[in-house]
Amino acid sequence: MKRKLVVAAFIAGGLSSPLALATSGYFSQGYSMKEFGMAGVGIALPQDSLAAATNPAGMAMVGDRFDVGLEWFKPNRSTTITAPNPGAGNYDGNGRSNFFIPNLGYNKMVGSDMSLGVSIYGNGGMNTQYNTNMFGGQGPAGVNLQQLFVSPTWAMKVAPAHSIGVSLNLVYQTFAATGLQPFAGLSSNPSAVTNQGTDTSTGVGVKLGWTGEITPMVTLGATYQPKTKMSKLSKYSGLFADGGNFDIPATYGAGIAVKATPATTVAFDVQKIQYSGVPSVGNSNTAGGPLGAPNGMGFGWQDVTVYKLGIAQKIDSTLTVRGGYSHNNQPIPSSQTYFNILAPGVITDHLTLGATWTLADKSEVTLGYMHAFKKTVNGSGSIAPAFGGGEANLSMSEDALGVSYGW
Repeated sequence: MKRKLVVAAFIAGGLSSPLALATSGYFSQGYSMKEFGMAGVGIALPQDSLAAATNPAGMAMVGDRFDVGLEWFKPNRSTTITAPNPGAGNYDGNGRSNFFIPNLGYNKMVGSDMSLGVSIYGNGGMNTQYNTNMFGGQGPAGVNLQQLFVSPTWAMKVAPAHSIGVSLNLVYQTFAATGLQPFAGLSSNPSAVTNQGTDTSTGVGVKLGWTGEITPMVTLGATYQPKTKMSKLSKYSGLFADGGNFDIPATYGAGIAVKATPATTVAFDVQKIQYSGVPSVGNSNTAGGPLGAPNGMGFGWQDVTVYKLGIAQKIDSTLTVRGGYSHNNQPIPSSQTYFNILAPGVITDHLTLGATWTLADKSEVTLGYMHAFKKTVNGSGSIAPAFGGGEANLSMSEDALGVSYGW
């Protein structure tokens, strides 16, 4: 009963907690603290009951587990507008700068070869709040996007060291925008561009995965999540293409984990995020139809390939330490920076550290830390003469610290 109350409280908190993820574009760097400490690797290295967020097949390999965690996330976002724009100057987008992101997982083995579980996590998000409005609109300018996944998962061992799995992704998404009045003239529905409060949408998708031990030292994994169709954000039907459409992009990836020594594991993942497949994200904001139209302007994001490298070192029976580094290509071209003042997901490089302490009752406490190095994208032809000319230069860095408890 106590655990059921914890789960209920967690779900309620997760639905109401603002998320501000902006790492590999706007996806999370890692979903559990163990993954987090290794730069998010996990396709071939399941470690806990949040494994399904990365590869559902891993749930058959982690046994009976319950994990709950909380991440403190602090992004630092800023913009510089250059002359001759009448709004030339430096702008701070940190009207809100501290965010708390929960996660939870539960897994139960059904016999020795099958598992049923659920993983609950923030898939992604973006938040900005510029108290000084560089667009010339009324009030602060900014957006708040949140995506919460609740993923019931089935996994099965098809051989002693090989498993397959599938997650049913139940997605809840919220969005709000303020201070964008100057963009109403570019919209097919000017009354649904900004200051409409928080809107919500829902969707159902799937994630498929496989993992298998090739040799006693080498494990491989692969995963695929097709695009998730979301209901429309109708309050912002004049902002997002196709009348408020904001789907979850398709992703796929592969990974390898190598047991270099009995105490050392090195893992490497490659992940592809297809932002261009979602018109409201991938369509150019310097060409195309009006905002909100069937093929309307978007944020101009390119597809992202993420490379993640992590290492776990077992010090003794009670302590394991971790480290990792990840790199992705730039999702925001220099020509698309002006509209992306609202969504400056320009980060490309992350460094992570982590550790797990096993307690006397076989429960665990895990810590993870991430630093995303400051990245600046300078605009090139980014502000049209109708909006004053000049360029928009975007900068962002991030820090995050998290803790989880598992048993």
